[in-house]
Amino acid sequence: MRTKTVLAGLMMVAGLGVAGLAAPASAQGIQIGPGGVRVDPGYRERGPRDDVDLSRGEAIRIARRQGLTDVDNVDRRGPRIIVRGSDRRGDDITVVVDSRSGDVIDVRR
Repeated sequence: MRTKTVLAGLMMVAGLGVAGLAAPASAQGIQIGPGGVRVDPGYRERGPRDDVDLSRGEAIRIARRQGLTDVDNVDRRGPRIIVRGSDRRGDDITVVVDSRSGDVIDVRR
């Protein structure tokens, strides 16, 4: 009798394990709004603010991460922002930042 109880318990645990594997692992959801019901894919889609250039302050923060301490000048030249200044030793440093992505293009010392 005890063997049947243990066997039934093992079958139930195995069944729960298989049921857990069969469930899809996704982060998508459903949104209900004025336009009706839509499936949320679970990732961020590009929005209207994604094409906005970096601000002057954001470019300075990125340049500071590259070692710039004192800012002398910030120029925008097409798709690039050029931040000029000096590092902690007083040496001149120029950091060129992509104005769309925020990637550092060049650091000149």
